[in-house]
Amino acid sequence: MFKKPQYIALALVAVTALIIFNLPAQTMSRTKLAFSGFFVPLFGLADSSKRVLQKTGDSILPRGVLTKENEQLRRENQQLKVQLMQNAEITRENARLRTAVGWQKQTPWKLKLARVIARDPSSWWRTIQIDVGSQHGIRPNLPVLVPEGLVGRISAVGATRSQVLLLGDPNMRVGALVQDKDARENGIVISSSSPLEQSMVTFQYFSRSSVIKPGQNVITSGEGGVFPKGIPIGQIVDIRDNSLGLSTDARVRVSADLNSLEEVLVMFP
Repeated sequence: MFKKPQYIALALVAVTALIIFNLPAQTMSRTKLAFSGFFVPLFGLADSSKRVLQKTGDSILPRGVLTKENEQLRRENQQLKVQLMQNAEITRENARLRTAVGWQKQTPWKLKLARVIARDPSSWWRTIQIDVGSQHGIRPNLPVLVPEGLVGRISAVGATRSQVLLLGDPNMRVGALVQDKDARENGIVISSSSPLEQSMVTFQYFSRSSVIKPGQNVITSGEGGVFPKGIPIGQIVDIRDNSLGLSTDARVRVSADLNSLEEVLVMFP
């Protein structure tokens, strides 16, 4: 059985319905529009919330998938960094080759470009291996240089590679000349006696009365039949008497950077 409040509510609903159904047609339409205008935003809000929840669910990926994508991006980033480093090194190499080729065209000597392909840590300042050999016309005792100056000479030849004896090797001997109009002193350049002075060589056997001084350039003299005259060797740093006191020696800083050779030029007669 219905309670009293329920009867009252039913009565109110019935009265409201009778009033609405007895309204004029125009008033009835306005009333319907008012009710629909009240409920439509609610329906729209519910539909929008449903779409937002659906998109959020689609965007949430499992942790394993996110980890895999993160690792893939990290690998791609590392690859791009390596490519950038390689491109920078290629740019530097092209600049060195342009310098070497441009200088090669200007010099009267016949030169062949070669790459340094090996270096023994136990004889770092003494020898290098280059990628040309007898198949390329290389033979022992050919001079090896860079645009800055003398590097050494070919000491051993294989079919496709050769060994170069550097200025820092004790077995290296070069006839040298002071390039000065007032002091045309001749002597011999040998390796430095100190292992700590790898960029230095010693200029020997010129007289104590000579007028050589620091800052003067030293070039090959052409004597000895191996190195033609005029190849830069280095610059005099200082002068000192040798242990016997019979002659004077000079320390010469080598013009070529023997520590960072990457390409060299082999000289043909």
